[in-house]
Amino acid sequence: MYLGIAFKLISALLFTVMAALIRAVGHDAPTGEIVFARSFFALAPLLAWLAWRGAIRSALATRRPLGHMLRGLVGVGSMFCLFAALARLPLPDATVLGYAAPLITVVFAAVLLRERIHAIRWTAVAVGLVGVVVMLWPQLRSGALADVVTGKGPVDETAAGVAFALGATVLTASAMIQIRRLTQTEGTGAIVFYFSIWSAVIGLATLPFGWVWPDVRIAALLVGVGVVGGVAQIFLTESYRLADASLIAPFEYSTILWALAIGFLAFGDLPSGWTLVGGAIVVMSSVAVVIRERQLGIKRARVRKASPPSPMA
Repeated sequence: MYLGIAFKLISALLFTVMAALIRAVGHDAPTGEIVFARSFFALAPLLAWLAWRGAIRSALATRRPLGHMLRGLVGVGSMFCLFAALARLPLPDATVLGYAAPLITVVFAAVLLRERIHAIRWTAVAVGLVGVVVMLWPQLRSGALADVVTGKGPVDETAAGVAFALGATVLTASAMIQIRRLTQTEGTGAIVFYFSIWSAVIGLATLPFGWVWPDVRIAALLVGVGVVGGVAQIFLTESYRLADASLIAPFEYSTILWALAIGFLAFGDLPSGWTLVGGAIVVMSSVAVVIRERQLGIKRARVRKASPPSPMA
């Protein structure tokens, strides 16, 4: 259990480092090129890990290739939006806005998967969305976000970054729903492997649209984005293997500590008061959702344990 928590914390740190590398290269390379690098160079640590576990063959085996394609399309859309947001927003702001994804996932799970959502989780989602509004209030009050969405007036880079971050949040929640569907028949290795393949292919398809020939610095950053992201994915996967998801999920919010530290030291980023207040509301509501999920999971396990085994035919 404790090793699972430790791996989750390491993955949170590594994903924040990856985000910082993306922020550093975001103005020097197009988003499609960064998406390709994130996916292609992540394959090296991923395949090495699968080989070490002797799971390459099982990772390649799939019964739902179209499901993986859909997960890849949605996930790549999320990456495009996230990477575009990181190029325009302070690292802590982009990180905190991403915390709304679990809340939107609850809504999508109710609508798309027909999951039964009780009042406690709906209340937490409503409170969390209020926190999102608090974070966005400066952009909403000035009308800059509305101008970006409607295409009217000059584009404010910060407002554009916020719009991209919101798009990434919605698409991330959609990807989580598709992953839930895939886990019914597919292993973790297959889901991660095929996502990396599809992401690399879609990123490569943007080659005719303005890729740059990287110098040593840009090349190092692009390779670093992929390798660090791949290693982070391995630690994340292992953390969920070693501990219950509902136990380690709240440790995802340690990313704000890393984002604050790395953002300030590397870029001089400081979050606004609106971001801190709204982010705190979102984090608390998201943790409430996670705690409720854990309680329901324990309850379901007790019911299954107490139920007598069905007679064999």
